[in-house]
Amino acid sequence: MTHAPPSSTPSAISSTPASAPILTLHNPPGLYDPAPNGYSHIAIVEAGARTLHIAGQGGEDASGRLAEGFEAQVRQAFDNLRTALHAAGAAPRDVARLTVLIVGHSEDRLRTLGAALREGWAGAPLPACTLIPVPRLALDGMLFEVDATAVLRPA
Repeated sequence: MTHAPPSSTPSAISSTPASAPILTLHNPPGLYDPAPNGYSHIAIVEAGARTLHIAGQGGEDASGRLAEGFEAQVRQAFDNLRTALHAAGAAPRDVARLTVLIVGHSEDRLRTLGAALREGWAGAPLPACTLIPVPRLALDGMLFEVDATAVLRPA
């Protein structure tokens, strides 16, 4: 799958049908640069894409054991997300949108999240993302959850 790099020009989102990317991530002029926080403002999905909806992934390992602390839970949740993506034949670069839920949100936690996103996408365009501070998640002690929508070319 190819992705057009973020660009301030409309031409970044148009190309010939045969070479058109199925997913384009874009940060238009007039909006602040969201890259330090680990996301893009716009995800454009072309018609004919196969859509994956990955349920919320938290900081628990395969045995259900919850990692200790916020940073460890973020790392584990993104490991879990990559496992789910790979099981469906996708990778982080195929993610169009994330929704992130954080208990006890703070600017320090935002920096931790931004660093994890930049590391997890390692130079690939960053997905659109919405962060929602919440008072509680499904499990006692759970501090972080992330769900994803990814797109692939039809099989």
